[in-house]
Amino acid sequence: MTRFTALDYAMMSRAIQLAEKGRAVTTPNPFVGCVIVKHGRIIGEGFTRAGGRPHAEADALENCQESAEGSTVYSTLEPCALHANSRGPACSDLLIAARVARVVSALHDPFDGVDGKGHDNLVRAGITLDTGLMSAEVERQLKAFLQRVRSGRPYLTMKVAASLDGKTALANGLSKWITSAEARRDVHAMRRDSCAVMTGIGTVLVDDPALTVREIPCERQPLRILLDSRLDVADGAKILLGGNTMVVTATGTEARANTLRAAGIDVCRVPTEAVKGKVDLTAMMQMLGGRKLNAIMVETGAKLNGSLLAAGVVDEIVAYVAPSILGDDAKGLFALEPLASLGDKIMLSFSDVCQIGPDLRITARIAK
Repeated sequence: MTRFTALDYAMMSRAIQLAEKGRAVTTPNPFVGCVIVKHGRIIGEGFTRAGGRPHAEADALENCQESAEGSTVYSTLEPCALHANSRGPACSDLLIAARVARVVSALHDPFDGVDGKGHDNLVRAGITLDTGLMSAEVERQLKAFLQRVRSGRPYLTMKVAASLDGKTALANGLSKWITSAEARRDVHAMRRDSCAVMTGIGTVLVDDPALTVREIPCERQPLRILLDSRLDVADGAKILLGGNTMVVTATGTEARANTLRAAGIDVCRVPTEAVKGKVDLTAMMQMLGGRKLNAIMVETGAKLNGSLLAAGVVDEIVAYVAPSILGDDAKGLFALEPLASLGDKIMLSFSDVCQIGPDLRITARIAK
């Protein structure tokens, strides 16, 4: 087992930091960081750029201040190998051509076009390969990409905002605003970092959200996904304006679907559940994975929140909790069937708690 040095940890930490620069723009590619070190000095840095090209290793080699020959390369993910969908030279081949001496790779890339081939190329060329450094950190960083590649299903994060007693709106429907302006800006950052933002027709009919990123700078607007089983959405709904929208339906007429398509809207028909005639949420998630969507954020009401949880397709909940109490008559977060016993409850694992303005942001993974 490789004994990594303090310099190794410092350089991989820097690579992980660099990777974050591409988080919002590389989809469907993973956002990767790379650092090239020679004689204990950084001579080149890079990260995967918008649209997934250039890759981090190619970017770092291009930015080298001197020859990379004899250097050590730190990459947060396995350098790629040539495959059917390659759009340029493979990073493993570029590193071999640069005559680097050692590659430290945090994580194996499970994408079937790479899947060990990049590491094998390096070893065959006589380059020292050390893997696994800070792999847990990179697993967390790339959780959405890794899940989509490994399982075919995007990583789904459900955003909710509520009072301390778990209420999202008054009984009369008033909900603006329970949480603070600071929390709302943070939500826009979540949107920016997602491949897509999803909501349901109930939310669109009541609130008419645009679901765009507006409060912060944004290079790439996420795809907007509307679950609308019967295609009840009105032509003037904000979520349809400007395109970049997918409507997922189950029983909507083909005539209405074609009208939406003519307006530039992507309409996808997903198999229905046997009785309810609703969108089959499990099948929908597999369809979205096939569209190469890594990270999906859900912003919707209690009914769809409950349905998604019951279907077992939610991976994480981010809850913004305001320092207020609305009372028993106010609307709740999750419409779920009554539980017969406490053993039937949905279990969570808290992973982060922080304060955003006056509100708390609580992040919890769904226990699988």
